[in-house]
Amino acid sequence: MTDGLTRSTRRTTDRVLLRRTAELASDFLESLDERPVAPRAGRDELLAALGGPLPGAGLPATEVIEDLATSAEPGVVGMAGPRYFGFVIGGSLPAALAADWLTSTWDQNAGLFACGPSASVVEEVVGSWLVDLLGLPEGTSIGLTTGCQMAHVTCLAAARHRVLERAGWDVEDRGLFGAPEIAVVIGSEAHATIPTALQYLGMGRTRVISVESDDQGRMRLESLAEALPAGNGPLIVSLQAGNVNTGSFDPIGPAIELIRDRHPEAWIHVDGAFGLWAAASPSYRQLLDGHAGADSWATDGHKWLNVPYDCGYAFVRDPSAHADALSPPGAAYIVYGSAERDEFRWVPEYSRRARGFPTYAALRSLGRNGVRGMVERGCRLATRMADGLRDSGVEILNDVVLDQILARFHPADGGDADAWTRQVISRVQADGTCWLSGTTWHGMAAMRISIVNWSTTEADIDRSLAAILEAARKG
Repeated sequence: MTDGLTRSTRRTTDRVLLRRTAELASDFLESLDERPVAPRAGRDELLAALGGPLPGAGLPATEVIEDLATSAEPGVVGMAGPRYFGFVIGGSLPAALAADWLTSTWDQNAGLFACGPSASVVEEVVGSWLVDLLGLPEGTSIGLTTGCQMAHVTCLAAARHRVLERAGWDVEDRGLFGAPEIAVVIGSEAHATIPTALQYLGMGRTRVISVESDDQGRMRLESLAEALPAGNGPLIVSLQAGNVNTGSFDPIGPAIELIRDRHPEAWIHVDGAFGLWAAASPSYRQLLDGHAGADSWATDGHKWLNVPYDCGYAFVRDPSAHADALSPPGAAYIVYGSAERDEFRWVPEYSRRARGFPTYAALRSLGRNGVRGMVERGCRLATRMADGLRDSGVEILNDVVLDQILARFHPADGGDADAWTRQVISRVQADGTCWLSGTTWHGMAAMRISIVNWSTTEADIDRSLAAILEAARKG
């Protein structure tokens, strides 16, 4: 509580509190190499420790933080550490984490230049860096969102705006009632965030045209040619750079060429939640050949760039379509910039966190070569893990082209491989050496391993490989 404290006393109290919080945070980070990756408490235990009725009287802030750290710790997953391989989740680079602490301390509302000039300018800077790093067209605009889900919403809002404008319809003023119908084409293996974005934007999850994919989840070019609608009505096509299970890429360049030839005014979007980062590496950017010919691209910063949650990036080739689709109507009390960047014109939020600072710190601390090295190391470690599993008799279901591995386990007695694979996954998760998830791939149960954490080493891969193989040996 701070009631009744003088300003100088409060400042002293703040310094003690923040120093103690930094100690607790440092203790946690130092524990990541050896602590179990899996949580050690479930809902009931955590409710008992953290819940109960709200007390009438408050507690000193340091006591609250001490108690929170102690009570929440058993339910904290070690996803910031080097052996968390679930859900394509990266950790936090030290510089990005430190910048995120400053972001909270500065407490800038990154919606308007007038609310925080530094937050606005940093977004301009990181936007130009990322456009260059990811091989996107010069002049591409950027919005910093909560994650790739809202990056898709942002990009597809711009797409909806432009294709309907070309059809003579103002969707921002008139909505979708009576609007020309938009055809939307996506791959059969499109990530769930694409139909969810269509849901949010009123274009529907299930009225899409779905294009057949191959055994690695790549859109078939001949199927795309058959699926493209006739005529010249409004059209949006979404391609994928990095299948969430296999890591595979649609044939992006040839697909864009085909679409442009048949529908010159179509809007082409690329879902590059983690795969877009392949553009930072000369060794892997060929997977994205031709991607700069699209109209929009979405990716996550809290995946392969390893910045803290929450951070996604929406890129749009046509800044006017981007701003026209996202800019809210004016309000008398708002002080708008002229040449300055008002961030809320590029994302679906007025009030928002200053996400640019951690991104700035991550990019400055890594440099171009560091981002390249992080991507290439993750791919190299994924190959090491896949080779180790395969050499031990484990079936690898995918071509390991990036950071994703799909493994399937067969019991020695020739029994049910689906049930056995799920058992192995559960044992690995319970063991705590590493954490990875399960999935179903083309009707088969599989272990899904994603390697994108900056701190993962060969030793972490070998240690995790041993734990997985031990789990597979148990009867």
